[in-house]
Amino acid sequence: MTETYDPGRTAVLLVDPYNDFISEGGQTWPKVEPIAKEVGLLDNLRAVIAAAREAGIRVVFVPHHRWQPGDYETWDHLASGQRYQKQHHNFARDSWGGDFHPDFQPQTGDVVAQEHWGQSGFANTDLDFLLKQHGITHVAVVGLLADTCIESTGRYAMELGYHVTLVRDATAALNPERMHAAHELNGPTYAHAIVTTKHLVTAFKNAQP
Repeated sequence: MTETYDPGRTAVLLVDPYNDFISEGGQTWPKVEPIAKEVGLLDNLRAVIAAAREAGIRVVFVPHHRWQPGDYETWDHLASGQRYQKQHHNFARDSWGGDFHPDFQPQTGDVVAQEHWGQSGFANTDLDFLLKQHGITHVAVVGLLADTCIESTGRYAMELGYHVTLVRDATAALNPERMHAAHELNGPTYAHAIVTTKHLVTAFKNAQP
């Protein structure tokens, strides 16, 4: 990997680190667990976030909308994830499942964007505004899910002019085919770098302003 990262111009976008997704007992964890454990998702997320903070790279939380009563009842065009949330109430507001995993809590200096309703962390949120206000030009996108929110957020970031890094083993999907599509088929069409956690952590340690 030849990518370099200026700490003052780089951010890690941590997408949807909810208990429902990545904690034992979470509603969606059983569906994510096989791939997550295969790639070492949680340890790799910890490593990326720790390396970013040590290097002075900003961590930006990119959360999905947290369900609450009445959501989607009058909507005309629900996507599959929205239909699932309407029925199963995953990421419910004021619930354990809708809280961030205890290892991924916002700290001083972190940024928390507005919640996204669909798959892109940029659509109908303040994420682009916040990144630009902090002088960010490069984003590394990690979290869940590889083929939905990670892909949509990364692709949208490219369209807005950001340099986009995907991290193969700091994300997961519901099956191997979706992981393959996210990184081998679709990722190269928009991402400027597709790396492993080990490579990204090394790059962050070598980051120079």
